[in-house]
Amino acid sequence: MDARLQQYEDKMKKTIEFLETDFSSIRAGRANPHVLDKLRVDYYGTPTPIQQVGNVTVPEARIIQIAPWDKSLIKAIEKAILTSDLGLNPNNDGSVIRLIFPELTEERRKDLVKDVRKKAEEGKVAIRNIRRDGNDSLKKLGKADVSEDEIKQLEDQLQKATDKYIKEVDALLEKKSKEIMTV
Repeated sequence: MDARLQQYEDKMKKTIEFLETDFSSIRAGRANPHVLDKLRVDYYGTPTPIQQVGNVTVPEARIIQIAPWDKSLIKAIEKAILTSDLGLNPNNDGSVIRLIFPELTEERRKDLVKDVRKKAEEGKVAIRNIRRDGNDSLKKLGKADVSEDEIKQLEDQLQKATDKYIKEVDALLEKKSKEIMTV
């Protein structure tokens, strides 16, 4: 990869990483502690990730257990979960919070697959926008005494990188869709 194109490939890699993170937060009927990654708890006036205020474990396939180190945080953790878009009701026994993931219905699975497809399409659009930005900057190079053949080669390299990352998005989509439908 040409040094002039490296920044665009790096942006495409970051798009894939973001998509992987986004997909990991989509619950597929199994308890996955990553669904809590975006949640913040008010810890002495500071929004803090749940993983930093207690132990988050998965004792069973469909249960996440949160054991806060400071028992006074139980109400704050409960509130953060209830106000989130997770759609889970926390069970509080005074010392730990349990999140029980219900079995997914066929309809809910199809909705989740639609969401995953939408996120994958957004990822593809982001990658194509990066390619467009790269092509625009290559056209500007043409005005700066770079041969048309060289610009054409750079555009081809950029297109190959784009195709590679679009295939990665498709592979991620396929994997996540299969995971959701076969849980």
